[in-house]
Amino acid sequence: MIRTCYSWIHTLILASQYNPPRFVELIMLGMALIMLTISTFIADLPYLVLGLSFVVGASASILVREAIAPTPQSRVTKITALLLLVVSIYGFADLFKLFISFT
Repeated sequence: MIRTCYSWIHTLILASQYNPPRFVELIMLGMALIMLTISTFIADLPYLVLGLSFVVGASASILVREAIAPTPQSRVTKITALLLLVVSIYGFADLFKLFISFT
């Protein structure tokens, strides 16, 4: 059990040292997944806004990174990042529409 945990920690350390921007994007998308899951079960607005913000930030970072230094799977990565960006902006627009209807 301890060796498994040590292996996971060692893998995370190597990933953060090998490609820090991608590691930060991975952490942001993981946090977004957690926040959006919490907002689904609790139905609390701050978790939804924070999760969508993480998605917008991570997808913008991915698009900038791919524009600066393209990778072999650049096309798939860009399409996925654009899809995430469009869905999260649509989520923000829906929240804005909901906010306007309450006022």
